Amino acid sequence: MRCKIIYLLAFVGFLALGCNETDDGNPTDPITLYEKVNGEWGLMSLKMVDEFAKSNAVEPSEQNLSTLFNYEDFKIRFSVDSKMEPTTYEVLGDVPPLFAPSGYWKLSAAFQPARAEGVLIYLYSDAAKTQLKDELRLISVPGSNEEMEFQLTRVSNGTAFVSYLFKLSAIH
Repeated sequence: MRCKIIYLLAFVGFLALGCNETDDGNPTDPITLYEKVNGEWGLMSLKMVDEFAKSNAVEPSEQNLSTLFNYEDFKIRFSVDSKMEPTTYEVLGDVPPLFAPSGYWKLSAAFQPARAEGVLIYLYSDAAKTQLKDELRLISVPGSNEEMEFQLTRVSNGTAFVSYLFKLSAIH
């Protein structure tokens, strides 16, 4: 009899805990990449890759720039409006610019594509987003680890000659 009472109390307690949430039937919107990229990001590492040397197997083809030229102070802020639409970006810190230090941004896709082509971060000089200045390739999408990577590649006559790989972590 005593076991039945314990089981009955446990069952009633389980029901009380499990029935607290009310499902109103409204679906929630999926989380976009804009929500994940939004915010301020601090530099973990910055690597410069000599694409010509790399393609010709010449070493060294990479240089760690993380602690050179004040890049340890590099931060970038991507902002969105109340509807999670992209607005402005700004590079913070006294660092030599590798791309325009401020402007407007948007992504090539709001969600991670099923195919592996990746997402581009377009950087613009104007609010109407008609004057494209640079493209950053989103290599690693922010997730539970709150880290992201993007790559800036410089091209001449259709051939990549140098790229910069930024590894960043979220700043709270």
